[in-house]
Amino acid sequence: MRYLPLSESDRSAMLATIGAASVDDLFCDVPAEARLDGPVHGLPLHASELSVERQLGAMAKRNMVAGNVPFFLGCGAYRHHVPASVDHIIQRGEFLTAYTPYQPEIAQGTLQVLFEFQTQVARLLGCEVANASMYDGSTACWEAIGMARRITRRGKAILSDGLHPHYVSVAKTMARFTGDMLDCALPSLDGATDVERLIASIDKETSCVVVQYPDILGRIADLTPIADAAHAAGALLIVVVTEPVALGLIKAPGEMGADIVVGEGQSIGVGLQFGGPYVGLFATREKYVRQMPGRLAGETVDAEGKRGFVLTLSTREQHIRREKATSNICTNSGLCALAFSVHMTLLGEKGLRTLAGINHARAVEVAARLSAIPGVDLVNDAFFNEFTLRLPVEARPTVHAMVDQNVLGGVSLGRLYPGEAALANGLVVAVTETVTDEDIDALEAALKEAIR
Repeated sequence: MRYLPLSESDRSAMLATIGAASVDDLFCDVPAEARLDGPVHGLPLHASELSVERQLGAMAKRNMVAGNVPFFLGCGAYRHHVPASVDHIIQRGEFLTAYTPYQPEIAQGTLQVLFEFQTQVARLLGCEVANASMYDGSTACWEAIGMARRITRRGKAILSDGLHPHYVSVAKTMARFTGDMLDCALPSLDGATDVERLIASIDKETSCVVVQYPDILGRIADLTPIADAAHAAGALLIVVVTEPVALGLIKAPGEMGADIVVGEGQSIGVGLQFGGPYVGLFATREKYVRQMPGRLAGETVDAEGKRGFVLTLSTREQHIRREKATSNICTNSGLCALAFSVHMTLLGEKGLRTLAGINHARAVEVAARLSAIPGVDLVNDAFFNEFTLRLPVEARPTVHAMVDQNVLGGVSLGRLYPGEAALANGLVVAVTETVTDEDIDALEAALKEAIR
């Protein structure tokens, strides 16, 4: 039996109270082309459970599974080896079923994990304090822009041309409701970063400069000049990290003057999982901690002087008066944060640096081999495990041609920037420790065949 608690008169009274003539009026802000005008095309109105399972199973078989073929996709989501012990630990009942640690006396394990996660993230990103995680990297990026607005009381954010276009899209969506002005630009395939443009664009209305490190093309820039220029104008530097493994080799953003560092933690402990759930990272300077969204777990002592953990700061609207809240973002992505923390603990500092070294070495090898193919040019002067190639032909059909040879050969910039002819020949290739010599051979052969 369907659970429909409201009568027709109840619904009419509610609509009258808010000034809507019908339920359809509640969807007036949704574009007409995005609304269904009837049943979903191609789906039956009803089917048995067995029939649905078979249909979905047949659809799933059409996917090319990441672990079954040579895999070189990246652009914000990376395939790394996650030890089996990570999955074993996070599936323990006390972790898997825990919701939220409102009662510290019975949630010490969860609180301690959050505390240690925060410590790991703060050290990794080079900041003084980190929260207990966010939804994902893109929403963490927007939350940082909102935090900069609260701190500086300004409403202009300058976005680097190397910021992931999906992150830019999220920021544009949210800025519609806050009134923030976003200064955006498109990347180019000339290999140069836009450091000079960013510095020249800073003015007295600027709240923050947002830079991805390494950026969407894999480029790596010295962030210190941008930080100095932003601070001189009273603005903040926000740095976005989508590949945290890179910080095992390159300098942490906080060490170069970043005020807020956010990112996507999926690379450590969390598999690709068809795009989610992921785990957002968020760290900042201690003096800004009260403007930080989300929650913070802290260490204290009980009445007997024994060490314990508690929620120290919860600044979202579920916990305090809405007008005082910094955000209505989720408290934290607990299980994914736990996976991140377990994997990071297993690696340790030495293990992370070793892992990062393997990634970089493999990427250098692949870049050298692919850029030696006639007509293929390497765009980057410097990169970690991801780089951009300029092909002699359009990259998007080239990617599909490689798929026909059972190789996932990279992400085309035409997919990320549709309609931008200047970027259509760009191909972003990511190389991690999961790539074998045979995979590299297959990629080289597939690319040669596809652009012939």
